[in-house]
This record gives sequence, C-alpha cells and structure tokens, in this order.
Amino acid sequence: VQLQAFGGGLVQAGGFLRLSCAASGGTTNRFVMGWFRQAPGKKREFVAVWSRMGGRTYVADSVKGRFTISRDNAKNTVYLQMNSLKPEDTAVYYCAADNSLILSSYTNYEEYDYWGQGTQVTVSS
Repeated sequence: VQLQAFGGGLVQAGGFLRLSCAASGGTTNRFVMGWFRQAPGKKREFVAVWSRMGGRTYVADSVKGRFTISRDNAKNTVYLQMNSLKPEDTAVYYCAADNSLILSSYTNYEEYDYWGQGTQVTVSS
C-alpha cells in the first residue's frame, strides 16, 4: 500500500488543521492506520491509531481531547483532525499502516510497515 499524507501548514496557536492520509494499492479497512509525528531533534512519537479490532481508536495523552482520528472507507482515506493546536504540536506528521490484525504495540513506530512521506505542521505562538 502507498500512503500520501497532506494537509499540513502554518497555523496560529488555538487554531485547527485536518490532515489526510490517502491510501492506494490497498484498502484502509484492512490495515491498522496510525499517525505519528517527529519534531526536530526528537524521536518519532505516536499520535493516534485506528485499529482493526472493532475499529477502536486510541490517541496519545498529549493530544487527547484535541485530536481525533477518523476514516472514510469510500475515499480510502484516514484523517487526523487537530483542534486547539499548541506550539508543541509543531512537527512533521506521518501516516503509517500495517496489515497485521493486531500489533504488539500500537505506539511503537517500528511496528508499522508502510509510511507516507510526512507533512509539516507548524504552530506559531
């Protein structure tokens, strides 16, 4: 499966963005779909995931209540709605996928086999 992430940009603190991850060569409902981010000088960090187990979703504590992951099967696209953005949300955001039914750790980026190219999100204070 090929993934293409887009929708990043520059936004003021308190603003919102919606990231999209379009998949080709595979259907998103047959993959675990995740979002990660990486700020300069930092490790890649888990943000959110849509699991294959009953369509359950999980988000990192740092974004809980502000970010939401969703999916449109008809468009084969996964979204990350980001509200109340903070400067510390600034990072390159990546979508990721894995066709395993269950991952041993949804938050470990090494569990995912497929990655999009990343989209930059910059939040100004």
